[in-house]
Amino acid sequence: MTVFLGSESARKRREEAATLSNSRRSSSVRDNSEFGIRAAQYACTLLGYTLQKGGAGAQLYRTVLQLEAHMSLTRKLLRLGNSVEALEAAKRAIHLSDSVLRLCLTISHLNRALYFACDNVLWAGKTGLISRLDQHKWSQRSFRYYLFALILNLTRDVYELRLLMECDTRHRATKSPPSPSLGIPADHLSYPSSPAAPATVALPIMSDWLRRQLHLLVAVLYSNPPLLLDLLKNSCDIFIPLDRLGVYPTGPGFVGACGLASSILSILTMVHPWLKLKP
Repeated sequence: MTVFLGSESARKRREEAATLSNSRRSSSVRDNSEFGIRAAQYACTLLGYTLQKGGAGAQLYRTVLQLEAHMSLTRKLLRLGNSVEALEAAKRAIHLSDSVLRLCLTISHLNRALYFACDNVLWAGKTGLISRLDQHKWSQRSFRYYLFALILNLTRDVYELRLLMECDTRHRATKSPPSPSLGIPADHLSYPSSPAAPATVALPIMSDWLRRQLHLLVAVLYSNPPLLLDLLKNSCDIFIPLDRLGVYPTGPGFVGACGLASSILSILTMVHPWLKLKP
């Protein structure tokens, strides 16, 4: 009886593991498809802008716009279950030990869940499931949630970048203690009453400090590709809701280029999972 119960328990664990693996695999396939269609959609946006500026035929321009609209509708269909996944991610993020990461990621995932929910309502309105839907209002609402989520994601990126820079600075300080002179020429120290001395001393020090900070920033980002990709992706994405909401209009050409770039970076993190920033 004990052997039977043990084998039954092992069988159930194998079935649960297989179910979880299949769920993750199907979610990964759906995400790959969604990001691929997203890249094609923003490529059409960029192509439409290029055709319009180049004086292409009206029929070709309308065809590209229709193709972009169909891809947008297909993406909305693929994102029907993303609100639940965003809520699950928020439940996991609320248990993080770092208070800043916990706040940024939890609220970001909640805003993403609301963004996907509004997107689902828009899909229902565009397909005719919901009649007399104010699509402009729901679109503006979804982009507001999207913008707030991206601002929180960028805040998280900057916070992690600052932590890494401080850690690197402390590590270098333990290996090579700073010079007590700080590079200030002796003649300036001997004439403190000179009116030109403070500015003459401050400018080289500030320039040297900025140069060292820039060098440290580049070194930290170079040694942390997941953070670099996430920072670039969020920086590109944020121009999309800013343009759609009218906060910072940049035009369809710039929006298409930013959306295409962020989509390629997202596909890159799907192909190489180690490039995805965690948690």
